[in-house]
Amino acid sequence: MSTPKKVVVFDYGFGNVRSAERALARAGADVEITRDYDKAMNADGLLVPGVGAFAACMKGLKEARGDWIIGRRLSGGRPVMGICVGMQILFARGIEHGVETEGLDEWPGAVEPLKAEIVPHMGWNTVQASAGSTLFKDLDDDARFYFVHSYAVHHWSLEVANPAMRAPHVTWSTHGEPFVAAVENGALCATQFHPEKSGDAGAQLLTNWIGTL
Repeated sequence: MSTPKKVVVFDYGFGNVRSAERALARAGADVEITRDYDKAMNADGLLVPGVGAFAACMKGLKEARGDWIIGRRLSGGRPVMGICVGMQILFARGIEHGVETEGLDEWPGAVEPLKAEIVPHMGWNTVQASAGSTLFKDLDDDARFYFVHSYAVHHWSLEVANPAMRAPHVTWSTHGEPFVAAVENGALCATQFHPEKSGDAGAQLLTNWIGTL
């Protein structure tokens, strides 16, 4: 029997880390909640949750050296997954109440307010998964995921100039207007929805991610 993959849920003060821990354990991972540098660097996978304001999450992440850890892991091809605001901070900037905050700039683009009759977007919704996606493997087209957010990325602008490089898989959803629901870009994956709150569909997605570690 193979040894379970070690996944660290990065604890920087933002995100329901216990819920993520339970969901990852259900999916077969050996999980630890910590902000310890060595443990976060050496784990097979690092999961970065996030709830609340973009600026506050960025501040908390930097105080915990999470920005440096994420950058170092990715430079070495070590898997990282962001959830909700943990996905949003991977983009270049967030704009909330007219205030712009720098993100980690792993992907170009801005996190901006959702334009919809009802905000926040809270509840279950379907997605349009990218063809060939690993995260959404073995999931039906009508699988539903749980969202809670008022901001999103509406435009994907990363271009891959080298044809030898694999283009990222970008999955979309719609609430008032289309927005990025998930991205798979080499060692870096992220979802706007909460897989840890998405029942069997979320469990399958996390199982798929753990299978890549």
